Amino acid sequence: MNINIYYGGRGIIDDPTLSVISQITAVLQELNVKVQQYNLYEQRNGITSLPNTLKDADGVILASTVEWFGVGGYMMQFLDACWLYGDKEKIRQIYMAPIVMSTTHGEREGMMSLAAAWEMLGGLPCEGICGYIADTTKLENSSEYTKIIDKKAENIYRTINQKMPVFPASNQAVINKVAVANSIDLTPQESEQLSEYASDDKYVKKQKEDLQELASIFRDKMGQDGAASGNSEEYAKVLLKKFTPVAGINAKYRINFTEGGKLKPIIIEIDNSKCSCRVAEEDGCDVIITTDQKIFEEILDGHMTFQRAFMAGSIKMKGDFKLLRSMDQLFELMES
Repeated sequence: MNINIYYGGRGIIDDPTLSVISQITAVLQELNVKVQQYNLYEQRNGITSLPNTLKDADGVILASTVEWFGVGGYMMQFLDACWLYGDKEKIRQIYMAPIVMSTTHGEREGMMSLAAAWEMLGGLPCEGICGYIADTTKLENSSEYTKIIDKKAENIYRTINQKMPVFPASNQAVINKVAVANSIDLTPQESEQLSEYASDDKYVKKQKEDLQELASIFRDKMGQDGAASGNSEEYAKVLLKKFTPVAGINAKYRINFTEGGKLKPIIIEIDNSKCSCRVAEEDGCDVIITTDQKIFEEILDGHMTFQRAFMAGSIKMKGDFKLLRSMDQLFELMES
C-alpha cells in the first residue's frame, strides 16, 4: 500500500501537525505501508506538478495547520492544481484523510473544508484528525494523545486497505452539473504535460513575454486603424458642413488631440454667420479644447455634446466656458 502525505504548513519546529503526521507515519510503516511525504512549502514553485505524484497512491493524507484562518495557501494551491491538472479518474479511487491541527481556532472547519474539496474532486474522504494544540510538547509527551493518534492511523489503514464504501456526497452531484461547461477535456497525459509547463518558471516567463509582444502588436494595429478612421482635415470638413450661424458670436477655437502628434490641431474661427475650419498651429485662441480622437468622434457622431464631455472630464478646456457651451449651438451635432 502506498500513502502520500501532503503537508501544507510552514514547517516551523513547534507545529503540532508535524508531530501528528510523524506519529501516523510510524504507525503506517509498522503496517508495511510505503509512506511518501511532500512538504508543500519546500516545493512551492512546483506545486502544479504535484498531482502527478497521485498516480501510484492508494490513499493520501492532507495535513495542514490553522494558524489564524483556514488551512493556508500552500494547501489551497495544491488542491487547485489537482482540480486543474489532476487525473480525475485516478482521484476517484483515492481515499483521503484530513489532518488539521490549530494553534488558535478553526480546526474543525479546516478539516471539513479539506474533506469537501476532496469530494468535489471526486475522491473518497475518510475519517481524519483535528484538534487544538497550543503547546506541542504536551502533545508529544501525552500517552493519551498518542493512543488517539495510533487508533486514528489504524482506522485510516483499515479504510484504505479494505476499500470501505463511502456514501455519495451531494457536492459531487452539484459539481457534475455546474462544472461540465467549464471543464477541459484533457487526457491524463495532457494534464500531466500541462502541469509540467505551468510549474516551469522559464516556460511561463517566455509565454508571458510572447503574450506581451502580441498585445503590443495588436495595440499598435488598433492605433493605426483608429488613426485611419479619420484625420484632422476630414474633421474640419465635417465641422464646416454642420455649422449653424448664431448671431453675436465672434470667437476663435482650437481643438488639440492627445494622440501624441498623430492628429494636428483644428482651428475654428467664428464671425457671426461666417465660419472657417482649418488645420493649423495658431495661438491667440479664445477657447482651447483638448480631447482624444475617440471622444471627438463621438461628439461628431452626435452621441456626446461638448458640454457633457467637459462635465464628464472627457475633454479639457481653457478659456471662456460660455464660448464652449456655444459650440453645441454652432454645430448641429444632435445626439442620436
